[in-house]
Amino acid sequence: MMAISQGRLPDRRPISVIDIGSNSIRLVIYEGIARAPTVLFNEKMLAGLGRGIVSTGKLDPEAVQRSVEEFRRFRALAEQAGSEALHVIATAAAREAENGPEFIQRAEGILGTEIRVLSGREEAYFSAMGVISGFHQPDGIAGDLGGGSLELVDVANTTIGEGITLPLGGLRLQDVTKNAPQNAGRIIREQLQRASLLGKGEGRTFYAVGGTWRNLARLHMMSTNYPLNVMHHYEMDLKDSAPFLRQVARGEFDKMRGVEQISKNRRSLLPYGAAVLHEIAALMMPSKIVVSALGVREGFLFSLLEEEERAVDPLISAAEELALLRARSVKHAHELAAWVGSSLKTFGVVETEQEARLRHAACLLADIGWRAHPDYRGVQSLNIIAHASFTGIDHPGRAFIALANLFRHEGVFEDRFAPELANLAGPHFLERARLLGAIMRVVYLLSASMPGVLPRLQWREAKDGTLSLVLPRDLAHLNGERPAGRLAHLAKVTNRQLKLEVED
Repeated sequence: MMAISQGRLPDRRPISVIDIGSNSIRLVIYEGIARAPTVLFNEKMLAGLGRGIVSTGKLDPEAVQRSVEEFRRFRALAEQAGSEALHVIATAAAREAENGPEFIQRAEGILGTEIRVLSGREEAYFSAMGVISGFHQPDGIAGDLGGGSLELVDVANTTIGEGITLPLGGLRLQDVTKNAPQNAGRIIREQLQRASLLGKGEGRTFYAVGGTWRNLARLHMMSTNYPLNVMHHYEMDLKDSAPFLRQVARGEFDKMRGVEQISKNRRSLLPYGAAVLHEIAALMMPSKIVVSALGVREGFLFSLLEEEERAVDPLISAAEELALLRARSVKHAHELAAWVGSSLKTFGVVETEQEARLRHAACLLADIGWRAHPDYRGVQSLNIIAHASFTGIDHPGRAFIALANLFRHEGVFEDRFAPELANLAGPHFLERARLLGAIMRVVYLLSASMPGVLPRLQWREAKDGTLSLVLPRDLAHLNGERPAGRLAHLAKVTNRQLKLEVED
């Protein structure tokens, strides 16, 4: 029986997915099927199966041989990880090539499992499922750009609308234009005229899925000196990003900051990815372009969940699991989330649905840094949260949660550690993070991070407007100088008269 370390959740059985694309083949081993799945192992090879398929009609023979050899390693890795299942899906190149069936049969023999060759409709469906799994109430058009094709599909919350598959993959365009990206614009525009659903996307979000677009976004991040190196939910403003997209589409990006961090194989497809994205934006006129780190593979995994599990908030689920793995008491974390929510109402703070879920997640994560040295708990917590593989959260929200936990440890005015994150969060979230941090600084001194205390603490308002935090008589000895001092800081943040009392 496989030994599970304390860094793993004991109720999970690993599951492996191999995604055979036109350009890349990737093995991902997940800790288990969950609403917010955690990756145990991730490896890809840029095989280029679809290279030359337009002119030859066949998968590239060298790529086929390299892929077959790698499949043996992928199967061995899945077995080594103790995967209870190995799922294999294949997309455009495998379904379109003359020798595709022969390649699939050969691969099935090596991998020891049936390979599901997705139709264009299925590919679009799973791309949409990936966006649904990774965003909170998505609304817009999801576009998945692979090596062989582009899938476009309308997504509104959990509803998947019409979709279309177009022959606009990066490798295909490279082949059709004979490696001349400046000639791709006309071809792209002609094909996009078939995508009538883009007309329904004006003013909504365009979700960019696929490796080429992720690398394009990474280049945009580096060229603009963006402060948070997290790909999922990275936003590109339509107007501000247009010159960048045109420049890359012309192939003029060799001197851009950070281009050396993108592999040479990926660089060759960037102009085509930029050209497709630019033409989509011009036709659709979305409110913004948002990058998704989740696509067909994650959408397929999401489809394996029960309906009830799909409805769970992925951010809260991931925060809960991290609390379970790293906090002193996950029960205390849940009590904190409930108590702080109630306290904000007492202070007259009105939360939107989005603000409430971010506050909930921040409270669940408030104790994940406790094993660090006291001098570094705040910074460590901030870095873990800022760069964690959370989904269902945008970058300002991520910055808010990280800052709230920095303030919880370091003090409510200690944003000198992360001025870029403070700027990313914006004034409203920054002040809300101070308030949340100030409240947590008070109650952690009263609860010692253990459950059972917070539900017994109550706010009581006097006629003169003073708010008293009332301790039950049997907890009177928890009162003292330090909690009183922390309460004074909270009073400054809330601009209220506050005091600590023991129940009569």
